Amino acid sequence: MPLLKRKPYVLSELPTDLKPRQRVYQIRFTREIFRDYDEYLTKINLYRQRVWTCKVTAKTNLTYEEALVSELNATEKIQKFPYELIPSVLQTVQFSMLSLKDLVSTITEKLQYHLLVGEELYGKRDDCVSLCQIIKVLEEVDNKTRYEVAWLDKDKKRIGTAVVNAEDLIRKKLPFTREVLKSFIRESTYRNVPWVLHDKWAQEHAISTDPPEEIRSKYFFKDGHLVINKKKRKTEDDKQNITETRNGQVGKSKNKLEREKSEGLVMERSAEKEDFEPKKEPINYPIDDLLVRPGPDDPVFTDRPSPSRDFTVPMDCVGDLLMVWDFVSSFGRLLHLFPFSLQDFENAICHKDSNLIIIVETYSALLRLLVKDDGQYFTAIQEKKRKPKITMITWTEYLCDFLEMIEMPELSSCIPTIKRGHYGLLETHAKLGIFRELIAQSLATDLVRKKLDEYIEERQTLAATKRGEAIEEGRKKREEKERLKAESAAVQEANGHGPENNNTSDDALGNSDGKKSSKKQKVDVKDQPESGKDPSKKEANKMTLQQPKADKKETTEKKSIEQRREYLQREIDKRFIRTEPLGKDKDYNRYWFFRRDGRIFVESWDSKQWGYYSTKEELDAFKGSLNRKGVRERALQSQLEKSYSKICFELQKRSKDVAQKIAMEEAVLRRSTRVRAPPRDNPAVAFLKYVNKWKED
Repeated sequence: MPLLKRKPYVLSELPTDLKPRQRVYQIRFTREIFRDYDEYLTKINLYRQRVWTCKVTAKTNLTYEEALVSELNATEKIQKFPYELIPSVLQTVQFSMLSLKDLVSTITEKLQYHLLVGEELYGKRDDCVSLCQIIKVLEEVDNKTRYEVAWLDKDKKRIGTAVVNAEDLIRKKLPFTREVLKSFIRESTYRNVPWVLHDKWAQEHAISTDPPEEIRSKYFFKDGHLVINKKKRKTEDDKQNITETRNGQVGKSKNKLEREKSEGLVMERSAEKEDFEPKKEPINYPIDDLLVRPGPDDPVFTDRPSPSRDFTVPMDCVGDLLMVWDFVSSFGRLLHLFPFSLQDFENAICHKDSNLIIIVETYSALLRLLVKDDGQYFTAIQEKKRKPKITMITWTEYLCDFLEMIEMPELSSCIPTIKRGHYGLLETHAKLGIFRELIAQSLATDLVRKKLDEYIEERQTLAATKRGEAIEEGRKKREEKERLKAESAAVQEANGHGPENNNTSDDALGNSDGKKSSKKQKVDVKDQPESGKDPSKKEANKMTLQQPKADKKETTEKKSIEQRREYLQREIDKRFIRTEPLGKDKDYNRYWFFRRDGRIFVESWDSKQWGYYSTKEELDAFKGSLNRKGVRERALQSQLEKSYSKICFELQKRSKDVAQKIAMEEAVLRRSTRVRAPPRDNPAVAFLKYVNKWKED
């Protein structure tokens, strides 16, 4: 378990009298359970502080969870420690009085030059190097150690034995690092200096548990653990105090000792009081949104607006509707399908006409993509000897072939209705279900994957260009700043030192030089232009006239840079990869924004409820209701601020379009019945006028 301030930390005990439906708070990585929220918050904030130490590696400045992970990783490495080296290492560790650093150095040096039975290494054999294992360490002959080894093949099976000298054996490096050795020592001992092994390690490897003679007088065993002999230490301290007193170091007076004792008692009681009164540590935000409680420093939050839910399709079909429309709109060029609005697609899906152009063209585009892929669907229509061209008359045949190929019972039941020419009578769930399966098959085609690879590469190139231009712009700004700074310093130097030098020279030269100076001034006056105008004033006027031009040029350059940045971002957005949600609120509701539809869609945590915001006022109210103390709402608010201008533009554009459509509908209603416009002029049925301008010839 992790250490708190290098001491073992005891977890809170689990409550035993919990009721079945009682609300509690549980910490994920310790499994502790709390009834009181403040206790839970205090404990989890303690675990998040960097005051914990890994027990195995001794790493400090960790959170509790990081220390747990560190212990787990270190333990896995310790389990891989070479088994044949363990007895020798433990023998050196037991009752050692060395520091950890010196102990590791001693063990490393010992193992580097003293080979052990069972070790695998390389040895020289017939002018080549082969893998071998030490079987036996022979007695030294002429101060040279010899080893009996077994030669091993690739599968580490013995193929022969030999007796070799130590210099014929090659060990490239130890099979463990110093850090692993340190962790192994900490894991196998329960105290340091002297280092004492756990009983299980000592018993398993037959290591003696009797302390050596030199430490028996200072330590003894109590309850199976080696502890220091405090009595003997106290006796030695008393003898030292007596010796000091005899040498003239008189103890403190009785009153002073009593006063110090009373002060110590007061401090001890106050410390005990502090221990019993737990401190409420400050909360480090952000935290999980559901744990956030109102505080006195909170800003004034706006009321979160209720999203609109006036969808034409059933509520549980909205997700599929958005997915299908987003795909066909994003890959319109690849599909040769002219874009259409989400509103038009929703109206078309709910319409009962069986041959709507917008529906037929969408199906035809997806089916043509599958045919071009030369996959399973292409083989299926080849077997039925279908004509390669999909038309307004034959599209249902190709669609039925697709449904027969995927063999989904809930969709296969639609085949008879489609073959009879009554596609429009299918339920909305069935229509969107067919589209959903077509999209899934299309995503697996080589054409779509190739296009995605192209988009990814182009996005990376555009992003690199944008990043490079930003770096170059920053460099120019720094150079301009340094240039202005240098010019300013030069002007200050000229203005500051010129007059001083002149005055100094005048004072030093005296009256005679002063007369010469006055004569020179008269000459200078004569040399001035007859017009009487000062050249410095002319220069100032010239600079004044040039200043507006410079400001105008700077403004133009800034505008050009901003336009260039916006252009690159638009080009990156055009390379569609996938649509990601803006984020989640505290209740795990997801928020989506599609760049081709001016609305923010709200998806409930279980995807059963949908809604949307369609005005800038709703966006501002929603943005002001988010609490930055929670991790989810903080991330959502940051994303909204990042895309705020783009989202506002789309919301305002849609609001203007909606207002224009409403005005057109009212104008249609006001017309006389004798001159009533045909139904297709009504914006509500604009989807009936759809024409695929990108259709293949």
